[in-house]
Amino acid sequence: MFDSVRDDVRATLEEIRAAGLHKPERVIGTPQSATVEVTAGGRPGEVLNFCANNYLGLADHPEVVAAAHAALDRWGYGMASVRFICGTQEVHKELEARLSAFLGQEDTILYSSCFDANGGVFETLLGAEDAVVSDALNHASIIDGIRLSKARRFRYANRDMADLEQQLKEATEGGARRKLIVTDGVFSMDGYVAPLADICDLAERYDAMVMVDDSHAVGFVGAGGRGTPELHGVMDRVDIITGTLGKALGGASGGYVAARAEIVALLRQRSRPYLFSNTLAPVIAAASLKVLDLLESAGDLRDKLNANTALFRGRMTEEGFDILPGDHAIAPVMIGDAAEAGKMAELLLERGVYVIGFSYPVVPQGAARIRVQLSAAHSTEDVNRAVDAFVSAREELRG
Repeated sequence: MFDSVRDDVRATLEEIRAAGLHKPERVIGTPQSATVEVTAGGRPGEVLNFCANNYLGLADHPEVVAAAHAALDRWGYGMASVRFICGTQEVHKELEARLSAFLGQEDTILYSSCFDANGGVFETLLGAEDAVVSDALNHASIIDGIRLSKARRFRYANRDMADLEQQLKEATEGGARRKLIVTDGVFSMDGYVAPLADICDLAERYDAMVMVDDSHAVGFVGAGGRGTPELHGVMDRVDIITGTLGKALGGASGGYVAARAEIVALLRQRSRPYLFSNTLAPVIAAASLKVLDLLESAGDLRDKLNANTALFRGRMTEEGFDILPGDHAIAPVMIGDAAEAGKMAELLLERGVYVIGFSYPVVPQGAARIRVQLSAAHSTEDVNRAVDAFVSAREELRG
């Protein structure tokens, strides 16, 4: 059967390569850290990693690793079940309670990923008589989740409050029973932060709920690392927070929805990714509890991350690179051409700096970039070495 489509698939793959959009996978032979060893897919050897979501450097933290080892002995490896059958252990309930307290929400429900968390919210909460109003640059998981619901769909330009209000007016005039505004807390390709205070003001004016995917913020944004709602002083005004355990919170896997108690209760009964996916591995739940312990005294890590971010952004600007404005640890170096971005990444790897060129369909056509991500695990010397490598690679690229 496949023989009839094989040539078409091969032609599509060739088009991807010819357009400079092919995304090779490099193989790492060490734990995730500021420095990793590439064993395949690029120049072999030890390199600085500037493209991980390991914002606080906790992915290989010895206390997190030790907690994971202890959890294997205490809770076993896997649950072989979904939550409502025989897949709920004490460690899962403890993590949900800890996340609720940390994020200032009434309850939390765990998912196998934040992609699943976002995929499980909209269909459960919204019907054909409802409306969802989504930022144009929201994560793919939000877009896919919205597609699963029957709600009317409205989209507003990225962080454009005038356009958001216009969409809310249209939804209201259209007779929407429920209205839900959804936004990324931090937009992962740009490092831009959503204006949550203004969003909450409009939500209250138009009787809408607010949902924030805060995957690229929780753990290190805000005074206590509680994310963009804390940064903007709206922790009590956001109705739903989704996020991941796979970035700053240890970098493993797993996601969650932290929300009003009634919303979480309904998700437990109706959310398909929750009902039909295996329970989060207990070792991840236990290690995540240790991460939350560490976050209570992680001010020095957040300070180091902020210092590294400021140094990188400042030096790159001085060297004449086009860096999208902001102060987030996501620092996109804009290249434009997809093939050039890919070549720049290869040259940087040759110089011992591991980064990836992002191109369509991950970012718009003509907006290819290298998304640099800083970590608290990077030293000042690491950051300066990365900037020097960018300068050297640019010189070679220009010939």
